[in-house]
Amino acid sequence: MRFDGATHEVIQQLLGLPRVELLESTTSTLDVAHRLAARGAPAGTLVLANEQTAGRGRGGKTWQSSSGAGLWLTLIERPTESSGLGVLSLRVGLAAAEALDRFASEPIRLKWPNDLYIDQGKLAGVLVEARWREQAVEWVAIGLGVNVKAPQDMEAAAGLERGTARLDVLSELIPAIRAAASATGPLRPEELEEFNARDLARGRTCVEPARGRVAGITPEGELLVALADSVAPFRSGSLVLEKAR
Repeated sequence: MRFDGATHEVIQQLLGLPRVELLESTTSTLDVAHRLAARGAPAGTLVLANEQTAGRGRGGKTWQSSSGAGLWLTLIERPTESSGLGVLSLRVGLAAAEALDRFASEPIRLKWPNDLYIDQGKLAGVLVEARWREQAVEWVAIGLGVNVKAPQDMEAAAGLERGTARLDVLSELIPAIRAAASATGPLRPEELEEFNARDLARGRTCVEPARGRVAGITPEGELLVALADSVAPFRSGSLVLEKAR
């Protein structure tokens, strides 16, 4: 198969990766990546599909992607330590936002914990899954779906600028994601500052994971919600904003 005219060998060379798996259609690139990693696929292996029929989201949600309309990919990494795993999806989101800015009509916004937006339209989503052997992480699969073209059948969706080439986007995204995956420890002050500058929800009222006002995130990646008499951190769950009346 070719991806916008490029073979897997061409994409490997373009991105400096050890292995690229191109698929015309698959259920989820995450599923394929886990199978390859279990068979010993090296760090930097990229699974790239033209179409997904059962893409995975948080909380067991599934979604379908249109053929040729975006980038549906998973990158395998094999970190030597686990100290950065708790904030990896946020780091990948930050890295992806910076990489995608040049292809967007305005700066990319972020919504905790794993979504990228243009204005109020969802552009992309990140899902990170780790596999462990005893107490050590064996590999992580970093899944990312990006609407290069905005889906016509979804109101709250966004795409990149008209005429954007998927290979150009890949060339920016993959090095940024790999750099994010190599970072360790909690979010650094400059990462928190960058997230705050892109935070779609900060200052807005939310109804989940609790009713309150979104007050940012912690270095450990927790969502901060200002309640009636305190500010509470939330590590899991979804952020649901109150709808404008």
